[in-house]
Amino acid sequence: MPAGPRFWHSYADMKSVAEQGELMIARGEGSYVFDEDDRRYLDLSASLWYCLVGHGRVELAEAAAEQMAKLETYSTFTDLSNQPAAELAERVALLAPMSDAVVFFTSGGSDSIDTAIKIVKRFWQAVGEPNRTALIGRTGAYHGMHLGGTSLVGIKPMRDGYGDLLDNVRHVRWDSLTELERTIDEIGSDSIAAILLEPVIGVGGVLAPPDGYLEGVQEICEQTGALLLADEVITGFGRLGEWFGCTRLRIKPDLVACAKGITSGYLPLGAVIASPRVSTPFYDGTVGPWRHGYTYSGHATACAVALANLDIIEREELLARSRLLERELAHRLSPLTEHDLIAEVRSGLGAFASLRLSSEALDRKPTLPADFSAALRKNGALTRALVGGEIQISPPLIWRDDELDLMDRVLEQAVDSLSMHAV
Repeated sequence: MPAGPRFWHSYADMKSVAEQGELMIARGEGSYVFDEDDRRYLDLSASLWYCLVGHGRVELAEAAAEQMAKLETYSTFTDLSNQPAAELAERVALLAPMSDAVVFFTSGGSDSIDTAIKIVKRFWQAVGEPNRTALIGRTGAYHGMHLGGTSLVGIKPMRDGYGDLLDNVRHVRWDSLTELERTIDEIGSDSIAAILLEPVIGVGGVLAPPDGYLEGVQEICEQTGALLLADEVITGFGRLGEWFGCTRLRIKPDLVACAKGITSGYLPLGAVIASPRVSTPFYDGTVGPWRHGYTYSGHATACAVALANLDIIEREELLARSRLLERELAHRLSPLTEHDLIAEVRSGLGAFASLRLSSEALDRKPTLPADFSAALRKNGALTRALVGGEIQISPPLIWRDDELDLMDRVLEQAVDSLSMHAV
């Protein structure tokens, strides 16, 4: 066996993990997590964007225990169901950014994207347009790491080394309607199956769409007949101050892929929400049995936890809190651009932001993003570097003034410590 832990970490250079060791997170409480030495860290990123209601919510543990005591779960293949899955599907459909939606459950965001792609492919076969096979994604976009998501990710290093996993995929500049239209002309509008987009790009650097861009994509889809697939794995369930980013940005997708905030990460769960246009051939007998599903689709305990999580979001008015955090983050982070290490603060739409490190500083020290994260950890905060040298700020939606004040201090300390050393 190679040197290092037997636990093979995600997105890790395992040689580096073996040399530096692991940080064992032992417990969580509200906006904080604690390591095995009981050292406290402010969670600047809600783990991987998802912990909207904060850590250690006993109510969610109790919801899981209560459901497990009755029925942990059972297959939902064919006509089998359970009450939590049925209730959650009804609730999510009512919150969705389109009317009369139906909901297919998955085990997470990557599952949701691959499921949505299969729905798109099967839909066009069912309606007699099998030539519609082209999928268009955007630069900077992230759509998970299954086969479909890896093919569609607009971040080249995440595709490198795998070859072409999915045929007929094109990428266009994330903010250019002109390039999108030109690409469609090249492919042929009657060959476009779907256009994929995140309402706000997350992993690719927290990029909000230019004014009119999403409306333009919607119009292009209507003109060409292509399906509009919204990836709301990050933005769904409150991160943009609405249940879904599409609602806030006033677009009507044909499909929505979601996960993360649906349970705040307390159990793995994802979903694909489909409009009547898409669901009809699957519901009216045209398709017949759709041979797709997961062992844990509609997992009873995961759905019970999701219902309790949505209760918390509603009861504690976390959508409104998200809007307040949006303003607070923009106000509090903007002074950091006075430091020569910080080229830009990307914020202004939703309760998340990123700090873009200056290209000059990155040229002088390519390890700066990792160094910045390490400096934050040393000062009692956890987050990570995004693609291109951005530092992720996406707090749990429960943050109050104390957490915002602490964020100010630890970011200032990190910037000062790095400015004083060999950058």
